[in-house]
Amino acid sequence: MPKARSKIEIKNKKASFEYEYVETFTAGIVLSGTEIKSIRAGKASLNDSWCYFVGGELFVKGMHVSDYWWGTFNRHDPKRDRKLLLQKRELRKIQRAVKEKGLTIVAYRLFISENGYAKLNIALARGKKEFDKRQSIKEKDMRRDMERI
Repeated sequence: MPKARSKIEIKNKKASFEYEYVETFTAGIVLSGTEIKSIRAGKASLNDSWCYFVGGELFVKGMHVSDYWWGTFNRHDPKRDRKLLLQKRELRKIQRAVKEKGLTIVAYRLFISENGYAKLNIALARGKKEFDKRQSIKEKDMRRDMERI
């Protein structure tokens, strides 16, 4: 019997406005203590989160997972850096792109997968210029006007 699809989906709306996504990946997250309970309750934020490499491993920085209000045992640090789980060839590809092309890695979506694990969508991204941002605003306004009609 298939499991029910989770409604938990936390987005970083600022990332899509500030960056143009070149390539996207889905990564698992190493969590500790009551972090998964807080994520399932929707108490997480991806604002100002980004990824970096340390010794060939990818970490996410700036992801805030609030304390779990029900339990007091095994509390976690809300702003700690969390390790991301990707395949080796994906890690090498991302690391090469970041070094050579001057791209950055941003986290833009956190969700619970069908099998109950927390997953993070990350993207190799290039910063948008001011005129690109104005164009994005125009497209969004036009789409909103079309939906009204």
